[in-house]
Amino acid sequence: MKNHSSTQPTALNRSHKGIARREFLTQSAAAAGLTIVPRRVLGRASQVPPSEKITLAGIGLGGQGMQNIEALLAFPEIQVVAVCDVDRERDNYLSWTWSQGREQRRCGREPARRMVDEHYARQQRSGQYRGCKAYADFRELLTNEDVDAVMIATPDHAHAVITMAALKRGKHVYCEKPLTYSVAEARRVTEAARQAGVATQMGNQGQAADSARAVCEMIWGGAIGPVREVQVWSPARFWKWSLYEDLPKETPPAPQGLDWDLWLGPAAQRPYHPEYHPWTWRNWWAFGTGVLGDLGCHKLSTVFKALKLGQPMSVEASSTKLNSETYPLGVLARFEFPARGDMPPVTLNWYDGGLKPPRPPELEPDGVMRDVIYVGDKGKIMGERLIPESRMETYQRPPQTLPRSPGHYHEFVAACRGGPRAGSNFVDHAGLLTEVCLLGNVSVRAQKKLAWDGANLRITNDEKANKLLHREYRQGWEIE
Repeated sequence: MKNHSSTQPTALNRSHKGIARREFLTQSAAAAGLTIVPRRVLGRASQVPPSEKITLAGIGLGGQGMQNIEALLAFPEIQVVAVCDVDRERDNYLSWTWSQGREQRRCGREPARRMVDEHYARQQRSGQYRGCKAYADFRELLTNEDVDAVMIATPDHAHAVITMAALKRGKHVYCEKPLTYSVAEARRVTEAARQAGVATQMGNQGQAADSARAVCEMIWGGAIGPVREVQVWSPARFWKWSLYEDLPKETPPAPQGLDWDLWLGPAAQRPYHPEYHPWTWRNWWAFGTGVLGDLGCHKLSTVFKALKLGQPMSVEASSTKLNSETYPLGVLARFEFPARGDMPPVTLNWYDGGLKPPRPPELEPDGVMRDVIYVGDKGKIMGERLIPESRMETYQRPPQTLPRSPGHYHEFVAACRGGPRAGSNFVDHAGLLTEVCLLGNVSVRAQKKLAWDGANLRITNDEKANKLLHREYRQGWEIE
């Protein structure tokens, strides 16, 4: 599936290049006295010959990265050939299945390599396989491995640096949310993805749910009339809150097997501390983007699609006690969007840290508050249902106008093979969604309402706040 042409690959010419490669392999095999066996002869219809597989490398193998690789290993179209993590092997990573407990999973490049090799070994008659390589430095991986695609699940501060390096090399990219660490990075990554013409997908898996499509159809079908307000809230963060408001004074040595300098990557130098790694880095402005950056890209995805949102006109945020090092315990943010076609202006309100909007009077006394409320001129949708429930029971759903997703990872794999763009591809959705979420963080730190010129990536009423749209890169870690 590798494309070696200097021409920017589109979905169409990627498909043609795949055919050309198979023709070349067939001719070469014939010359060597070999036989290319048709897929139907190989056994199960789901089996894919090596010449048609997408070679993939996983970069960032913590709890989420391991889960992503597990999911991608299930696709016969994918061949995972390399893994990369700055940590060789460590316990106490977050287990997203919760079956092992919150912080029980063993992660790092070596557990990932073993998982990949064991998966493919089960498919061999010999029961043995040692084909997955392990790297500590993603730059070495991208130099040495001629892969078609990469999966990126590092901490937020490294997303853009790795993604840009992959896009510049023409790789398909799956990157966890938020797509980038800063607003300006989101814009750069979006444009780079547009120019590269490769398949992309951000890891906000809920965007592929049937309910996400159903909400769009309900709103577009006029179920609650024009929507002028949305309330979105997130419960208290699922990771541990930091006990620090400043840099830790203690400087314990980095655990054996962890390359702390590589972990820091583009971030400014600071000593290792267990408050940062393996997964409480989300608390720290230097490495994470807090609840709004992390969960905003999940919870606001359907809102953006259903209401056809573009750039906001303004954002105003407030928070609990604010300091220069850690994300506050709770944030309120208010985004104002202009009219879009026949849709009126709309205000989007965000609450986190356990803060919630007022309970809607339409909700039954024993009803459970869902985390997204659309307020229309003719009613309200909470989650994906009209409230009160009695109204939902008599509601006639509109005809399905949106195709249902085969699954979040399926979308990415299909796009890599020349199919439709994935639902959270960088160009059409993920880039903008990330920009707006991170713009909310800029307002939190600026502590004022910001007037936003999205077309020019500029705050028009506070020159100083414009600096917060960007970041400084440690020398040698600048974006390519």
